[in-house]
Amino acid sequence: MQVPLCQAKADFFRMLGHPVRIRVLELLQDGPMPVRDLLAQIDVERSNLSQQLAVLRRSGLVDSVREGDTVVYSLAGADVAELLRAARGILAELQADDGPERVLARR
Repeated sequence: MQVPLCQAKADFFRMLGHPVRIRVLELLQDGPMPVRDLLAQIDVERSNLSQQLAVLRRSGLVDSVREGDTVVYSLAGADVAELLRAARGILAELQADDGPERVLARR
């Protein structure tokens, strides 16, 4: 049975709804990065990062390759970076229109 497009979109945005996942995607916009570098940039436990990377990998937003004893992650496509840029633009517009207090209150 096919899932309606609106439901698929809701599921997709729900999957993105974690700050660690968003931060990982932002960092990977600059290019592939090993897990140790992601850990250095994101203040979370290794197990938490591993869980969030697994969600992103299952969703198809990131790819991973093993290089020796290191796993390197990268964005699966340019569309992911485009989505993040669009979100940043929307948030900037909201802040300009309402001020940062109102944007934060909408969370």
